[in-house]
Amino acid sequence: MKMKTTLMAILLSLTATNATAQCGIENKAFKSGEFLYYDLFFNWKFIWVKVGTASMSTVTSTFDGHDAYRTSLITRGNNKLDKVFVMRDTLLSYCDLGLSPLYFRKGALEGKRYYVDELWYSYPKNNCHLKMHRIEHTGQHVWKDAEYKDCIYDMMSIFLRARNFDASSFKKGQNIPMPISDAKHLSNSWLKYRGKETFKVEGTNEKFRCLVFSFIEREDGKNHELIKFYITDDENHIPVRLDMFLSFGSAKVFLKGYKGVRNPMKSKLN
Repeated sequence: MKMKTTLMAILLSLTATNATAQCGIENKAFKSGEFLYYDLFFNWKFIWVKVGTASMSTVTSTFDGHDAYRTSLITRGNNKLDKVFVMRDTLLSYCDLGLSPLYFRKGALEGKRYYVDELWYSYPKNNCHLKMHRIEHTGQHVWKDAEYKDCIYDMMSIFLRARNFDASSFKKGQNIPMPISDAKHLSNSWLKYRGKETFKVEGTNEKFRCLVFSFIEREDGKNHELIKFYITDDENHIPVRLDMFLSFGSAKVFLKGYKGVRNPMKSKLN
């Protein structure tokens, strides 16, 4: 009886591993201890003004008793931006070491509204099951469940996945499907590969050879470009610039510093 129980536990463990593995990707882009720092700029009366900072960190941790990557992104607007739009966002993601998503949380103060999104992932019968929780700005708690045959991601886990794409075979204009969910709905979204460009970091002499992508979402029968981002054309695929098209205007994010990167910065031009 004990042998059957042990065998069953092993089989269940293997099944769970295979289910999450299909939603993962081999990680070659980052390691535990990577920290990225950014400056945030907003177009104020045709002038780009620094209005805040952002930082992103990735460390090894545990989630539900299993080894995992813990990634956090913190965005803070300063008093200049507060006059236009208050922004205090904190995003947290746990993925297993194969980069399959396990948990996501976003706590956001945007304007006068504060809300929280949470997602818990599980993989029954090779499907992707989402347990969703949203705290509305009114304080109302909304719970939902959804299950999909395809892999679903969130804003953070899709970012980690995209950093590990091999773009050597991508063709300019190519679309890569990116199904992303929050605690309210699943978006019809994708990445469009824009090709390669050289980017000079604002206020420095640093230049990087970059791959350029647009994140596009289809809503109400129309395609909306939400973000255009530039990532280093090397194995790190570090974002060095993001152009964000927001409901209240345009914003840009520029890399300010980095440490703990996994691979040599071969895209950096001297």
